[in-house]
Amino acid sequence: MESERSLIYHERQRLQFCLLHSLNNLFQEKDAFTRANLNAIAEKLDFNDPSKGTWTPLSVIFKSHHNSLTGNYDINVLISALEDRGKRVIWHDRRNGASSIDVEGLKDELFGIIVNVPVRRYAGLWRSRHWVALRRIEGVWYNLDSDFSAPYCFKNAEEIREFLDSVMSIGAEVLLVMNDKE
Repeated sequence: MESERSLIYHERQRLQFCLLHSLNNLFQEKDAFTRANLNAIAEKLDFNDPSKGTWTPLSVIFKSHHNSLTGNYDINVLISALEDRGKRVIWHDRRNGASSIDVEGLKDELFGIIVNVPVRRYAGLWRSRHWVALRRIEGVWYNLDSDFSAPYCFKNAEEIREFLDSVMSIGAEVLLVMNDKE
């Protein structure tokens, strides 16, 4: 199992670039996405936004869809990045629980799972959200959280569902990343 884990690509957290790390971990490729790619997507979203607000000096750093210095990209950047790669995103209705996610049967259709988890840091003074990728690799599901020192291997489908139910109970959003049917 340890040799399998060493073959898995796993980026570690840096600043607030967890969306970048999650995408690269999901695609199992170092530069599947770069800061420049995600910044360009965010800028395009800003440009095309019909309800964009007025410009202020803080607009240079705090953009509508990301923070220029630290990252912190939003869901719109995630969905656009995935669609550019031929994936589609299905927002999981948490009222249905994780038992409604077929993590065993959708081998060709389900590419992976992205989870957006609420986090509290610095003794609860800092509240934010964190992007996490889950992916099946060689038939085994892994939690590729960039805050982890190494990927976590789920024992079975029930453990994945327990994890998803536990994070949904604290307000996490679960996004199913599907391969587009051609």
